[in-house]
Amino acid sequence: MTTAVFLAVMAAAVLHALWNALIRRGADKQSVMLALTLGNALTGLCVVAMRPWPDPQIWVWIAASGLIHTMYQLFLAYAYEQGDLSRVYPLARGGAPMIVLLVSVVFALDPVTGPEVGGVLLLGVGLAVMARGVFTSGESRRMLPFAAGSACATAGYTLTDGIGARIGGDPIAYTGWLLIAAAVFYLPVILALRGRAVVPRTARVWGVGLVAGGFSFMAYGIVVWAMTQAPIALVAALRETSILFAVLIGWWAFNERMSPQKGIAAGLIVAGVVLTRL
Repeated sequence: MTTAVFLAVMAAAVLHALWNALIRRGADKQSVMLALTLGNALTGLCVVAMRPWPDPQIWVWIAASGLIHTMYQLFLAYAYEQGDLSRVYPLARGGAPMIVLLVSVVFALDPVTGPEVGGVLLLGVGLAVMARGVFTSGESRRMLPFAAGSACATAGYTLTDGIGARIGGDPIAYTGWLLIAAAVFYLPVILALRGRAVVPRTARVWGVGLVAGGFSFMAYGIVVWAMTQAPIALVAALRETSILFAVLIGWWAFNERMSPQKGIAAGLIVAGVVLTRL
């Protein structure tokens, strides 16, 4: 991984933490998520209008990614209805690098060195320590299945989009199309689950959702590009440093408790990042 790719993925991590914070702050998480999804689709339309039409073999990857992103968005918003940013975020993100690494090794998707594996594993330990507070702090355990579903979906779209973008050869266009596909799938599903009441009623909710959508598009566009330049498992692991930024945002903006456990977990995460750079 080059320095440029490393810095780009770190910037994507900050943006990812910011848009999650905006979802967490919303009174109705699914309404903000709907606005985000439609904003993503609008941005995607602007992007693909200036790009060549994808080859036929790319559409299966775009459709699969759209379905997986729909599940991710549903699970994530439901999880934020049950818990804080600094707890839900590590739970939602923590399992993904382990799943991606396992699949990458089993199917030989990318060469991964020993230090990189060690960094990924240490990063996973840090995420696990960060997340364990749900069992010790009396927080709602109802978030657990939703956060676990989000982690599985994250691993699924990471692998799908890493391969799909490589096959397509144009990661920016691929990102635009997958976000359009996600909106096409998400809209009827959330309307069936929540009815018309989920549609944002105020300009403020639309504004928050659209800003979050912009952050989301930029963050994921960077990540999809990075997965065409460096091993998928390594990019997936490095982007999990967004948990450090999410915890800081939760502490500073939402007055969430900053315990010693969170500090230790943050140190483990930083150590994991260092190892991935060796």
